[in-house]
Amino acid sequence: MSLSAHAASVAAPVAAATPETVLELAGVTKRFNGHTVLDAIDLNVTAGETVCLLGPSGSGKSTLLRCINWLEAPDEGTVRLLGQRVGVRADGHRMSDRELASIRTQIGMVFQHFALWPHLSVLQNIMEAPLHVQRRPRAEVREEAEALLELVGLADKRDVYPARLSGGQRQRVGIARALAGRPPLILLDEPTSALDPERVDGVLRIMQDLAQRGMTMLVVTHEMSFARRSANRIVFMDNGKIVETGAPEAFFSNPQTERARSFLANYTTRLPFRHDHPELTESSS
Repeated sequence: MSLSAHAASVAAPVAAATPETVLELAGVTKRFNGHTVLDAIDLNVTAGETVCLLGPSGSGKSTLLRCINWLEAPDEGTVRLLGQRVGVRADGHRMSDRELASIRTQIGMVFQHFALWPHLSVLQNIMEAPLHVQRRPRAEVREEAEALLELVGLADKRDVYPARLSGGQRQRVGIARALAGRPPLILLDEPTSALDPERVDGVLRIMQDLAQRGMTMLVVTHEMSFARRSANRIVFMDNGKIVETGAPEAFFSNPQTERARSFLANYTTRLPFRHDHPELTESSS
């Protein structure tokens, strides 16, 4: 079965049929040692959208993802997933670690440096949260985990431990693990930045295929070709603020702010867009 067919069978159940709001951020602010890293961020993401967060290093992009799933607690503002507040209970008290673990299974996270459990096999890494946090039936979880491994092209690595995998293979396992909880939202934090150049395209193919199949994704990336081809919307950040938003072609062809123009000019001087990459235009089998 092709990658596209697998993506259809796995991703389709979590893609909403109507453009409901999946993620709502209102006034999200985060400070470290008196320094404001996120400054009153307002952002909504609707079902089926792929939103790419772009901006220079240190602009707050990764911190924003960590605040969404409360790996970092925002100092101010609210995060809501499908209308439910994340991190804070209805009585105003912070959620317990167990409550946070449960809600995080609804927000799939793909980390820059893989973050796989080294003592678990590939299959066990994928099954861990659905089994022990969501408490779903083992047979069901195993069947879906094996389907996800086929989706990311690693069915033959099911019993291998992470130390025996390449960086690109580990990141593909990370994507499969993020999908295993059937989350309505996937966060990807620079998923290709720790990879050798020859490993990048395989991960980008999977990300593009998921975008085409209607997964709701918020992606921090420096892969401009992916952002231009696959995003529904670009959000450009600088100094902890959202500076500009827009459709990809409009943003890349005619940015509206001087800061975005400067960023794009500098970036394309260092690393040209890979407009003609065949791997990013069609999925492989």
